[in-house]
Amino acid sequence: MSLRPLPGRRSVLRGSLAASAALTLPVAAGAAPALALSGRPRAGWGVQAGDVTTDSGLVWVRSDRPARMIVETAATPSFRNARRRLGPLLGADSDFTGTTRLHGLPAGEQIHYRVLLADPDDPRRTGEPVTGTFRTASATRRDGVRFVWSGDLAGQGWGINPELGGYRIYRAMAALDPDFFLCSGDNIYADGPLAGSAPLPGGRTWRNVTTEEKAKVAETLAEFRGNFRYNLLDDNLRRFNAQVPSIVQWDDHEVTNNWYPGEILGDARYTEKDVDVLAARARRAFSEYFPVSTLRRPSGRVHRVQRHGPLLDVFVLDMRTYRDANSPDTQTADAQGILGREQLEWLKRELTRSRAVWKVIAADMPLGLVVPDTTDGEPDFEAVAQGDPGVPLGRELQIAELLRFVKHRRITGTVWLTADVHHTSAQHYDPSRAAFKHFAPFWEFVSGPLNAGAFPASALDGTFGPDRVFVKAPATANVSPADGYQFFGEVDIDGDSGELTVRLREQDGTVLFTQVLQPGRVGQ
Repeated sequence: MSLRPLPGRRSVLRGSLAASAALTLPVAAGAAPALALSGRPRAGWGVQAGDVTTDSGLVWVRSDRPARMIVETAATPSFRNARRRLGPLLGADSDFTGTTRLHGLPAGEQIHYRVLLADPDDPRRTGEPVTGTFRTASATRRDGVRFVWSGDLAGQGWGINPELGGYRIYRAMAALDPDFFLCSGDNIYADGPLAGSAPLPGGRTWRNVTTEEKAKVAETLAEFRGNFRYNLLDDNLRRFNAQVPSIVQWDDHEVTNNWYPGEILGDARYTEKDVDVLAARARRAFSEYFPVSTLRRPSGRVHRVQRHGPLLDVFVLDMRTYRDANSPDTQTADAQGILGREQLEWLKRELTRSRAVWKVIAADMPLGLVVPDTTDGEPDFEAVAQGDPGVPLGRELQIAELLRFVKHRRITGTVWLTADVHHTSAQHYDPSRAAFKHFAPFWEFVSGPLNAGAFPASALDGTFGPDRVFVKAPATANVSPADGYQFFGEVDIDGDSGELTVRLREQDGTVLFTQVLQPGRVGQ
């Protein structure tokens, strides 16, 4: 399918991205970029924007040496009448990364920015500027909102394959010119080393770009940082980052497979067995490599609300940090659940306060899809569902509490988006089919992976009455990106009618499934 940029307000001013697209990166994540001996700081890893609102946004960069971050913004790519903002000093303590918050931006406008890196001892010595662009959220309904979402990048041994064009899916997402990208977790596979090559069916060979940090499981802070840098070796991703701002959450593979707080690993690949130690290092690297507003606060939390004008609020969940231990999950009382009590109360409070037409709940794990955890040989479960179709048990109790709250408070326009299971599907939940009856109908849409192994469709748990209206998944496990089954989703909210349209798409942008939802309803 041929995808072309949309006209009018959404047309992409690609000329301002040329510098980012043309960057030359080292083959090894730890090596210094080309021209490092020039004596001027260089931003060889591109730029990113994130957590954009009607009047603000965050801009990220990484330097190859100590530098002062400077950000200039303008209404046009010529940067006439640019406004300059002085950012932080970038040093070894943050792996030479830094983020600058932009305030006072006009709503619903294209913002062009460029990042300069200045020698901290001589501010006149600056490196070549790196440019990017993003749109602020509109303060009115008329412009509508379009965004894409997916997750799961470079997993199961499938990394950047130059012979296939690298992370090609980012080209198709960029062609839609979305307002932002919601990454639903597993931004890296810290537990997934990459070999130089891997066999494919039919005698073919998959070839990976490799780096020192991707040769083993990540345990040290440097190794976690190297995992995040690895993905930025892909020019498709760097171009995408320079064009589309992000809303990023995390899941398990930013640390290790199926982790939970307090876990002690039995995996022989790890010398550091304490997951809490690994998670702290991973969280620090995550906060250094993504522009996430709440990670800059003392609490350092991932969960947050991103308000995108009157049409949309995105409730970004953290289903990893506060969960209880993976288990058979059949307990009849579970105060901790998958969100933790504090996050659950926060979510209830923020849903009640929301005045947006649509309230997207960005979950890093699905609700009614059964996700086993067999890492210790026991029949434990990783997500919410455990396969028992009866009354809520274990982590389902917390979700039941939330769904009951949404119905009783008559909170309209809730839609669940997720990834994690490495296939794409659409589930409609309805109390008429459910063992638990005290909720209003709702939809859950699944997408991904971006560039990882694809897996067969997960079994459904009947507790909340899911009906899988659509699914596309392979018949066998760990199908490589060379053989397809890479997916992303698109959400398009019409400014006039308020209708929300979900499209599930393949790697090349082909639409597989479409669902239109009407505004102003408690259930759909």
